[in-house]
Amino acid sequence: MLKFKTFTGGPYETNCFLVEAPGGNILFDAPEGADEHFAGERIDLLVLTHGHWDHTADAAAIKRRHGCRVLCHADTVPMVSDGDFFERLGFPLRIEPLVPDGLLGEGAGQDLLGLSADVLDVPGHCPGSLCFHFPQHGALVGGDVLFCGGIGRWDLPGGDGELLVRGIREKILKLPGDTVVWPGHGPSTTVAAEARGNPFVRA
Repeated sequence: MLKFKTFTGGPYETNCFLVEAPGGNILFDAPEGADEHFAGERIDLLVLTHGHWDHTADAAAIKRRHGCRVLCHADTVPMVSDGDFFERLGFPLRIEPLVPDGLLGEGAGQDLLGLSADVLDVPGHCPGSLCFHFPQHGALVGGDVLFCGGIGRWDLPGGDGELLVRGIREKILKLPGDTVVWPGHGPSTTVAAEARGNPFVRA
C-alpha cells in the first residue's frame, strides 16, 4: 500500500496527500496551510488535481520553499498562472501565481518519481480535473470528482454535471471495487461503496 500523510486545510477543509514514491515525495494539491504543515518534510513534486483556489492556494509557496516541480493539466494553467483569474469571475479570491513545470493528460502507466499512475481526465467539476489511479496499490487520488456519498459541485464556471457523472461512471466506477478513493474533501471511501450507495452516480 502507498504511504500517505494527509493534511486538511483552508476554509473549505480541503485535503492534500503526501505520498512516498521511489524517487521522492509527491504532494497532491496545496490547500491553504499546507506549506507550513509540510515545511519539515521533503517535497520533490507537487501535482495539482485541478485549479480551484482551495486546492492551489499554497502552491507557489511550496514550490518556492522546496524547489519542486509542479505538474497539472493544461486547462489548470490559467487558473494558477494568473493571480486575478478568480477575481475576474466574481470571486474575491487571489493566489500567488506560478508557472507549472510540466503538463499532465490522460494516459496509463505514467511515471511520477518512479510511481506508476493511470491518469484519468474527468472534467465536469471544472476543466482539467484529473484523478490518479495507482493500480498496484489499490488507490485513487480523486480531487473533487467523487466523494463519500457525493460528487464535486458543478455550478461554478466551467462546470458540467452531466459530464461529471458520465466520467465517474465510465472511468472510476469501472475500477476494482476495493480501490480506496482519497478525495479532495471529506473521508476516504471505496469504488464499491460509491457504486452501491452514492445517489448521484447509481445507474
